[in-house]
Amino acid sequence: MLLRHYLEQGVTKTELSRRFGVSRRTIHEWIETGQLDRDLEGGGTRYSPRPAVEHKLDRYKGIIDARLAEFPRLSAKRLYDEVRAAGYTGGYVRVRGYVRAVRPREPEEAVVRFETPAGRQGQVDFATFTLPWGRRHALVAVLSHSRLLWLRFYRRQTMAVLIEGLESAFGWFGGVPRELLFDQMRSVVLSDSRVGGGQLVLNADFLRFAAHWGFRTRACRPYRAQTKGKVERPIRYIRNSFFYGREFVNDEDLNEQALLWLERTANVRRHGTTGERPVDRFERDEQQALLPLASCPYRRLGARLPQPTRRPLPVTVDVERRPLSVYAEAVS
Repeated sequence: MLLRHYLEQGVTKTELSRRFGVSRRTIHEWIETGQLDRDLEGGGTRYSPRPAVEHKLDRYKGIIDARLAEFPRLSAKRLYDEVRAAGYTGGYVRVRGYVRAVRPREPEEAVVRFETPAGRQGQVDFATFTLPWGRRHALVAVLSHSRLLWLRFYRRQTMAVLIEGLESAFGWFGGVPRELLFDQMRSVVLSDSRVGGGQLVLNADFLRFAAHWGFRTRACRPYRAQTKGKVERPIRYIRNSFFYGREFVNDEDLNEQALLWLERTANVRRHGTTGERPVDRFERDEQQALLPLASCPYRRLGARLPQPTRRPLPVTVDVERRPLSVYAEAVS
């Protein structure tokens, strides 16, 4: 059918462009120049693919492919140097783009979700929040089996804060899980070279704290925070459900509202993974499986003992002793 026939039927230039694969500008040009007798269904108006243009890199792509097949982590700069040594005279950007397109992708390690037995594990992390009066750090602890959640906001992220917070969490849970999992927290992990075959070095003071309360300390491998998702996801939940859109007066009000939110919302909602309320799962399965609380708080090495308060000395009054006859004479 001719172009004029489509126009007479009221077909728009946009529809003609879509239907026959030509640009609106081309159709407009045909109309302006009077080319109304073009047969649009004849196929002659469609664009033909551009002929392939040979690039300088084409003859060296085989070198790059072979090298990446044997050593898939070779950098683009290294491969650029190698093809230049083979005679390539083009630029680095083209080599980098080609390497990015053809580099073999290493299969991602599958993350297998596992359900932790009751009382076995708790997960702990800090999260930073910005308030009108400054930044505050929420210490978040979650029991891995029941998903029962605890949090409190502090001014700093220190060892003293971590110890105080965990002891408060243990008291709130009414017991201690057998292990706590951390994500490279500086107060806990001094160094971690396990990725390169090295060792994990934990803070000795924190290990003494763990021994006092009877739990084992574990640390996620570097860049594997997804293995600690039971506390990572609650942090997002805290930001969206508790913190966002609320007003707080001061630190005391912040922590009071957080405690009410835990009791009235977070721990009584139906959890998306378990399908149960954390408080129900905790009371039924996990509460009795926790280790008992320590008999006293942990005292860090070098911490000053409280000084005993001295009782004030009694006031003494000297009394002069006299025989009764003296008093009798005074009365008479």
